[in-house]
Amino acid sequence: MCGRYVSATPPDQIAAYFATGEPEALLDPSYNVAPTDDVYAVVTDDGVRHLDAFHWGLVPYWATDAKIASRLINARSETLATNNSFKSAFQRRRCLVPADGFFEWAKRPGTKVKQPYFAHHPDGDLYAFAGLWEVWKGADRDQPPLRSCTIITTDANTTMAALHDRMPVILPPSAWDAWLDRDDDDVDLLGKLLVPAPPEVITLHPVSTAVGNVRNNGAELIDEVDPEPTGQLPGLD
Repeated sequence: MCGRYVSATPPDQIAAYFATGEPEALLDPSYNVAPTDDVYAVVTDDGVRHLDAFHWGLVPYWATDAKIASRLINARSETLATNNSFKSAFQRRRCLVPADGFFEWAKRPGTKVKQPYFAHHPDGDLYAFAGLWEVWKGADRDQPPLRSCTIITTDANTTMAALHDRMPVILPPSAWDAWLDRDDDDVDLLGKLLVPAPPEVITLHPVSTAVGNVRNNGAELIDEVDPEPTGQLPGLD
């Protein structure tokens, strides 16, 4: 799954990386992005990429209450084409969610406290998570429509499998155009893009348990720390 991530790169640099214009809504850098926060996502309109702000947690167009968003921060790649919450967006409203990295927690034998790890690109490059987006109008037509998104997950690669059996889908630049193409609704072909990223694009290091509290949001959250004993975790001892 993906329940916390980092989006601290300035918006002008994100825009340059994804070849978009700068966003109208400017979000503060976040080292602890949490569900229902506003986040950046890259979408297309008539083939032109745009960087916009979205609510993290999908609110399907048919929802009666926006509170459903907290349950739809992630979407399993295997069921996008059949799940009523996601299948419409999968066909027509796909996005990229920029991230500097993400957090995952490892169980520690004999304790309920888990050790968090920061997963990021070895070269410091941004990740492009595969996502879906929606526009929800709600019952109150006087309120502006809510734009929301979700992050797609897949099976963990060998790097992440030491921590969890799922991970976000990380799309390489060669797949961005195909994923964002709103005229392509071939879900079988699109589904072939939703595979685990190569292990070499992820490196892990332990970080402070302070990241578990959403009120903490400083750059120190991604600093490497000496982990407490975690038992025999492949590659993490």
